[in-house]
Amino acid sequence: MWYSKEYDPIQVGSIDGTDIHPHDAAIARATRSTYRPPKHLKTDPKCTLFISRLNFDTTELTLKPFFEKYGTVTTVELIRNNVTGLSQGYAFITFADTASCREAYKYAHETVLDDHVILVDYERSRTMRNWIPRRLGGGYGGKKESGQLRFGARDRPFRDPYGKLRIDYDQKRSDNWRTTTDGSNEHRRDSKNCKERDNEHHIGKDSERHREVRPSEHRRERSSERRRERSSERHRERSSERCRERSSERRREGPSKRSSEHRRQSDRGSPEHKKKRIDRYR
Repeated sequence: MWYSKEYDPIQVGSIDGTDIHPHDAAIARATRSTYRPPKHLKTDPKCTLFISRLNFDTTELTLKPFFEKYGTVTTVELIRNNVTGLSQGYAFITFADTASCREAYKYAHETVLDDHVILVDYERSRTMRNWIPRRLGGGYGGKKESGQLRFGARDRPFRDPYGKLRIDYDQKRSDNWRTTTDGSNEHRRDSKNCKERDNEHHIGKDSERHREVRPSEHRRERSSERRRERSSERHRERSSERCRERSSERRREGPSKRSSEHRRQSDRGSPEHKKKRIDRYR
């Protein structure tokens, strides 16, 4: 699995990130759209998380204590409908520091809140390059029923079904796209915090090919490999059993029976056999 570094509507429309033409009208609209991030917000985008798939009954009074176990929460903004005032199912939460935000991003994702498995991601509107929101045909995620799935984010990462794509190591992290105000990557290593980030991402000195995998994904991969091995073993056992059964049947028949059947089949085309058949019907 790998993730997009900057937003490209055509790329996020394909499961492997290799499309060069838009496959639906929404992607075509996103390529023609321009989005300006909001400037009236006073919160720090590097400390803000996007929380979605919320229960429509969830309120700010529920969200704040749920995320305060990861750090100090400064603001909670639950997005509501302008007409009805009902929840839209997503919110933005801002922490007092980046460490608490990173902690919530790492551990609050796919946890249960009010009987809903929530999705936690960083705010992209003010930090991701070329970002296009869902209302303009962009965004991430989506449903299969709509036919407008978007890949490359934490919800639906890109996949390489044939294993032929060469992907940078940075793009195998779900937060590789985050940039600072000067345009540099926030996770770029330097001499001061290289050791700390290595410990955080479990990267050894000699493990340049390390791939960040969740335990659940690792278990699924191992179980699928075991199923494939078991199916191949069963196939080999069945084929060997069939071979043994055929050989045992041939042994039981014996050479005399096989030779007599072969003799009868060969004699049917001989002139003596034809003469006997003619004499029989006279």
